Amino acid sequence: MDSSNRRRLEGQIESLRQALDAETRRRLQLEKRLERASAEFEEFVSTASHNLRESLRAVASYSELLGEAHPGLYLSRIQDGVAAMQSLLSAIVDYSAASTGDRQPSRTDMEAVLRQALLGAGKQVRDASAIVTHDPLPAVMGDFETLAKLLGQLIGNAIKFRGTLPPRVHISCKRENLEWVFWVQDNGLGIDPAFRDRVFGVFKRLHGKEYPGNGLGLALCKKAIEWHGGRIWMESTPGEGSTFYFTLPAAD
Repeated sequence: MDSSNRRRLEGQIESLRQALDAETRRRLQLEKRLERASAEFEEFVSTASHNLRESLRAVASYSELLGEAHPGLYLSRIQDGVAAMQSLLSAIVDYSAASTGDRQPSRTDMEAVLRQALLGAGKQVRDASAIVTHDPLPAVMGDFETLAKLLGQLIGNAIKFRGTLPPRVHISCKRENLEWVFWVQDNGLGIDPAFRDRVFGVFKRLHGKEYPGNGLGLALCKKAIEWHGGRIWMESTPGEGSTFYFTLPAAD
């Protein structure tokens, strides 16, 4: 290669290097801006929810006092509305935390996660005389609190949307290469397969108002699994129950 061609090639290489350096700097700046925006958003959600909860607690307290002073007043709708708003605020905070924050995945025992989820859903399980069973569960790379809320939500949904038979919920899993596939199976009402994607949308509700909820439960599950780098999907037959699947990275 003569000297002119060599210089031209070196010039092209240098131009490419400078372009790559500029792109790397641009990406780093973008990542920093996204991190700042995420932290600011998380702080905003936390502060706003705290202030709103204080206001709702005041409304609940004064309506209760008013009801005690004047028993004939019809205040149950106010109290129901306050309870619904408090539930919605908690769900919004959980939904925000599922995709933000500085959590780091670590080795997490899914048996312990399930025990924690069942503690949270204990009253619901007892009131419905539900039977919750499971096969041996492994350790995964994940966040304990987030996964406990995930399992609690799926178990709670299985009990809430039950049919005429006593609710039965079974949790199991299988290993597939570098990840575990888990599933939560129930004998409830089931969901039309046409809605298998819609159920994970924000504020998407497929059942009537006779079933309490805010439409964020399965959206939160989706966010939580995506944060772990996994996938979540469902299979269902109306009248025969549903099975929700999700994947998590293996701990080894």
